[in-house]
Amino acid sequence: MPDDVKASDDFPTYHKPDGMSLGDFVESRVARFEGRTYDWNALKFQADYDPKYARAQMRYMGTGAAGVQNDENTVPSEHFTFSTMVLPAGCEGPSHNHNDVEEVFFVLKGKIKLFIDLGDEHYETTLVERDLISVPPNVWRGLENVGQEEGLMFVMLGNKKPNIPTYPDDHPLSKIKRPSVG
Repeated sequence: MPDDVKASDDFPTYHKPDGMSLGDFVESRVARFEGRTYDWNALKFQADYDPKYARAQMRYMGTGAAGVQNDENTVPSEHFTFSTMVLPAGCEGPSHNHNDVEEVFFVLKGKIKLFIDLGDEHYETTLVERDLISVPPNVWRGLENVGQEEGLMFVMLGNKKPNIPTYPDDHPLSKIKRPSVG
């Protein structure tokens, strides 16, 4: 970091601290697969309501919008979050809305149907391996694994600490109090 720039909210983690070697700095920004575990608890309150909502998050950068408060095992996030999600065959992510961020899904494996609602319009599309969709803020989205094997996706949210999503008023999950997670 240049001498005239001090660590602050404007430059919190992506500048090499004084006295830290370049190697240590680079390694502090690496999230290796071998150090990750799937977090089936981040959205467990949904699966507790109905097992069809079972899915796991593996965080790499930031904590996403699943309600996880802290994860020391991730690369600090400045502008977006990045995780993978496992979606078992037949399971789904319920319709939800991120009012503050764009959400990107990139399918690594599986066959994932996305449901998109905006106003009175409804649209469905199916994504397969290496397909990507970018969903703008304030657009309702849900997804379902319609394939025979588990689905695996990258999920990126365009904010270092996105707001927790909301569910449609008529959806049962909108009535459930979300527990605090880690």
